[in-house]
Amino acid sequence: MKLSSGKEAEIPENALHIRGFRIFKEYLDKAAQRALVEDLREVVRAAPLFSPVTPGGKKMSVQMTSAGNYGWYSDKNGYRYAAQHPSGNDWPPIPQPVLRIWADLVSAARSPDCCLVNHYRDTARMGMHQDRDEADFSWPVLSISLGDEALFRMGNLTRGGKTESIWLHSGDVVVMGGEARLRYHGVDRIKPGTSQLLLKGGRINLTCRVVD
Repeated sequence: MKLSSGKEAEIPENALHIRGFRIFKEYLDKAAQRALVEDLREVVRAAPLFSPVTPGGKKMSVQMTSAGNYGWYSDKNGYRYAAQHPSGNDWPPIPQPVLRIWADLVSAARSPDCCLVNHYRDTARMGMHQDRDEADFSWPVLSISLGDEALFRMGNLTRGGKTESIWLHSGDVVVMGGEARLRYHGVDRIKPGTSQLLLKGGRINLTCRVVD
């Protein structure tokens, strides 16, 4: 794909635009999804999934791990990026297919520092939140969906107010840049059994960010 001279790549004409979120339906075909899941198995072997807690001490319903220079982490001391997995080991490299998607849809000039891997089981959800632990908000956040469908809700720059929702399917990719970069967003629910990609069902969401 031809890249623009700025930070963001040219966006294909088939993208949906909702509140500044750019949504690419079926961006990854079935073969690409299966190959990416195999790459993620290597990531999880090197950095096993764990269940973080909020600063208030509540256990999150989503399990997670990361790849790249940093991993996103949460405990009683707050939300932050960490240089190592809770085991003390370095995070594994970001899989090359993920970096290619980033180069195609965000920028070939710089790779993301973190690829957060969220694993949603049938009853898991993600409350409305902003991605604001990064140093430079001019870089978009890239989100890749794999597995069961998820109801993705898009809000405003402040909590509350009218929101819009869309079902994200396996292979869909979302770019959150520009006006959408600091909008509240979340996952209200998972629709079990809507994908055969993962052996035990559920959903994997990859979220790539520039941290520094």
